[in-house]
Amino acid sequence: MPLPNYGVLVGTVMDKMDSPTAMQKNPGSKPHYQVLIDANGTKFRIAVNVKSNQQPSDLQFYMSSNYAHPILQHVKQLEPGFSRLPKQPNTAALDYIRGNLFDINDMRIVPTLLGGPNNDLNDIFDAHIQHALDTPGSLVYAFGDRWGPENNARDKYFDFLPGNGIHDIHMNQGNSGSHAGDNGIYQDGGLFIHYPDEDRWVAMFLKFQSQVVHTVDDDDEDGGTPIDVPVLPEEENAVRIFAALVNPKANDVGDEFVYLLNATDKDIDLEGWAIADKMKKKEVISDTILRAAEVTKIQLSGRAAQLSNDGGIITLLDRDGLKIDGVSYTKQDAKKQGFITVFRK
Repeated sequence: MPLPNYGVLVGTVMDKMDSPTAMQKNPGSKPHYQVLIDANGTKFRIAVNVKSNQQPSDLQFYMSSNYAHPILQHVKQLEPGFSRLPKQPNTAALDYIRGNLFDINDMRIVPTLLGGPNNDLNDIFDAHIQHALDTPGSLVYAFGDRWGPENNARDKYFDFLPGNGIHDIHMNQGNSGSHAGDNGIYQDGGLFIHYPDEDRWVAMFLKFQSQVVHTVDDDDEDGGTPIDVPVLPEEENAVRIFAALVNPKANDVGDEFVYLLNATDKDIDLEGWAIADKMKKKEVISDTILRAAEVTKIQLSGRAAQLSNDGGIITLLDRDGLKIDGVSYTKQDAKKQGFITVFRK
């Protein structure tokens, strides 16, 4: 079953506790970085994994210190407190695979604890949470699964009552074994921080090494479960979304197009591939050979995938429906009519 109480907690930092200190406070607990949050007068605890209890134990991590993505249009509208989120596209719900939140290939393995400063997950979280604590008006947005309120149980780390919190601040699909029951689409976790003095967003995303990145794209109980696929051909993995015209000078419908780049020395038949938009509408490609080391233009008919001028995502799928590449663009990117947005230079 997917996460039962998926949503986002919005609030200000009151206190924090790194993983070693937290485990001393609560012996036998799993390694988590703990954050005490005030959400409109109610206390919550954010429990962020810094280590897996399965091997390999170190997590994969991606962070942007100046994050820009159309999902922020939805996130900015959230009020302090906990909000349930619909597990759907074009909402504030996170999906690492379908939302093109970042290039998942850019995730790196980061150890939990290492000697020295700024070189492990505890250090990274501590630096940004401390900055939020020191910056008036900063807000933390924690995406995951809520627990509580526990009216008869004080919090084990910060000793407040009733116990309240949010965990699973990581990818929540592609699991097998004991965590297979947590799989679902549009229910991934993550941590955003907004610093108002700079109007800057920091985004942090976590994934266990055991989680796979191709999952069933259904809204039912099979959604988010791993797909057992053969290794994709090297040529397919080298097809990239290079650029797009998202805001034509003429009527948008039927005049938008996407440029695809073949970075290999072999021609690739794109018959049956598709371009998908932020609403998961798919424009199927036909009669197109992407020549070696060339770029081809895919015209969108306007009857399927459409590129919103308010910001959106563009996803390239192969003939089996597997994601090959994905990009995002903001409302600012789409502001100039008739200008091509370039994603890879």
